[in-house]
Amino acid sequence: MKLLFILTAFVPIISSLEVDELNRRTTRSIHSSIYSDILGPQGLHKPSRTKEDSRCGERSGKLLKVVGGAVTAVEAHPWIASIFWRGRFTQRAFKCGGSLISPCWVLTAAHCFPDGTQTKLHRLSVFLGKNAVNETDYTREQKFRVQELIIHHGFDNIQGNFNNDIALLKIIGNGGRCAEESGSVRTVCLPPAKQMLPPGVSCEIAGYGKEREGIWHNSQYLREARVNLLSQDVCTSNDYYGNMVTNNMFCAGCPEWKIDSCKGDSGGPLVCEVNNRLFLFGIISWGEGCSREFRPGVYTRVTNYNRWIAKKTGLASIAAGSMYPQK
Repeated sequence: MKLLFILTAFVPIISSLEVDELNRRTTRSIHSSIYSDILGPQGLHKPSRTKEDSRCGERSGKLLKVVGGAVTAVEAHPWIASIFWRGRFTQRAFKCGGSLISPCWVLTAAHCFPDGTQTKLHRLSVFLGKNAVNETDYTREQKFRVQELIIHHGFDNIQGNFNNDIALLKIIGNGGRCAEESGSVRTVCLPPAKQMLPPGVSCEIAGYGKEREGIWHNSQYLREARVNLLSQDVCTSNDYYGNMVTNNMFCAGCPEWKIDSCKGDSGGPLVCEVNNRLFLFGIISWGEGCSREFRPGVYTRVTNYNRWIAKKTGLASIAAGSMYPQK
């Protein structure tokens, strides 16, 4: 889907990135973003905070402004995961992005796994701390195999709009260990159920997708951009996507239509800062083209799925959004 991120780059890279089949409504990359309804927080009981979620959404990396976006290092997005697929006779290729929500769990998009529950888990691998898709930096990265894939039972693409586009990956590394916190690897916070920020709020997207529509290859580097949340009324108007956008989605974009997520960024994060902490409000899902006028990025509304996440992972405190500021 859309993308226009700014080049990440503190790391050179040699890259040959996977070229997915092009659909009319491409899977989105980093530049498209959130839509916003101001939904009040649902009255979910919040379990007490745990040590595991107390440092979520914090980062040490700084963002450097450049023309068209920002140069970024993975330290600025330490929760971003890169999901790879290895074919039977092919080398490992980048497939989708994701977000680390706890040391053992990555949240991503369901459409990244077209084989659904028949996906061969041994062909999947997940990396954290990656600056460049085709380069390994042992000082930053952590590698994992996928122990479990959970796709939302309501996911469907009957209308071409990826409804309930959300999935969980349980990751495990050498010695049965999960992710270890570092400057380049950290979890992102989840907001409470039904919580949403008002239209116009600026949020961040990041990923390794295409830099612009029409080119065949993905970005070699992690890129990031800022997009503004759009109201649900705008996003579902006839000038935009109409009834293609459901209540499980929202839109985000740049007023000048110059920044968007693009194909290859699917599954990656849309995060918004609240009280100096980053919260995962959206999953990059779909859109029509990249940076097209009236065609912003469409994101899975994460706060519609807190209960589902808690049920599937057992992460009650994290899924309840316990780190979100209380009114």
